[in-house]
Amino acid sequence: MKYGLEVLVALIIIVFAAVFLVQDAAIRASGEEAWGGADGEAADLIEASGYEPWVEPFWAPPSGEVESLLFALQAAIGAVIIGYVFGYWRGSRKTA
Repeated sequence: MKYGLEVLVALIIIVFAAVFLVQDAAIRASGEEAWGGADGEAADLIEASGYEPWVEPFWAPPSGEVESLLFALQAAIGAVIIGYVFGYWRGSRKTA
């Protein structure tokens, strides 16, 4: 079979996606939050301990969408910088 490895990888991805979707449906059917993460729980524990922050942020984004945009922009800038560094490094190795 010429494309055996590609078919195997595609099947593994499909099985992974199916398991993920079945788990998600089962969690949502029980009425719980599907993928809440640990950040919210950690914040609740810290607030319950009586911790008071030393400083307050000087600016807060007006909405969650703006916060997500800024995060995505930061990730894109970092990816461009890392890509440039690796590209420069590989290019300098080819010429030397």
